[in-house]
Amino acid sequence: MQDQAAKSARTRILEAAADLFYRDGIRAVGVDSIIAHSGVAKMSLYRNFAGKDELVAAFLEYRNRLYWEWWDKVVARHPGDPRAQIRALLTAVGKRTTHPEYRGCPFINTAVEFPESGHPGRAIARANKQELRSRLRALAEAAGAHEPALLADQLLLVMEGSYVSGQTLGSEGAGRAAAAAADVLVNAACGT
Repeated sequence: MQDQAAKSARTRILEAAADLFYRDGIRAVGVDSIIAHSGVAKMSLYRNFAGKDELVAAFLEYRNRLYWEWWDKVVARHPGDPRAQIRALLTAVGKRTTHPEYRGCPFINTAVEFPESGHPGRAIARANKQELRSRLRALAEAAGAHEPALLADQLLLVMEGSYVSGQTLGSEGAGRAAAAAADVLVNAACGT
C-alpha cells in the first residue's frame, strides 16, 4: 500500500469517499466527513471534484473497475470451462456476501439511494448491471444453454439475491446457496 503522504489528494479523497460511502451510505456522508477522513483541505476536494455527485460517480467507476477485475480473475481460473466459471463466480459471490464486513453491493445501494434516473451514480450502477447481464449471457451461451438469455437472467437473480441477502442477513445470508442454485439452473438449461 502506498504511503499516505505520497498519495495524491485526489486518490486520498477517492479512497476516503469509497470507504465512507460503502460503510455508511452516500447520502449519510457529508463533504466535511470526507475531508476529515482524507486529511486534505476542502479546496483540494473541489479542485479535484466539481461536487459530491462527481465524487459519487468517481467512487462507482472505481468500484466498477474493481468488480470487473475480480470477475476476470475468477473466470481466468477455469479457462475454456464456462460451467466451472459460473460455479466459481457464484461460489465467490457466496463467500463475499456472507463475510462479516459485507455492506451490500455498492451499485444496488446507490440505485436505492438515488432513484432519479438522471443521477450520474444511478447511471453507473445501471451500466454495471447491464454489463453483468451481458457477461452472464455470454457464459450461458458458451455453456450451451438452450435459452441463454433466460439462463443469464436466472443467474442474475441468484447473484442479486445473494447481494441483498448478504446485506440484510449478514453472515446468515443465503449467499452460500448461490453456487448450488446456479448448478441446478445450468444443468436444467444445458442438460446434465
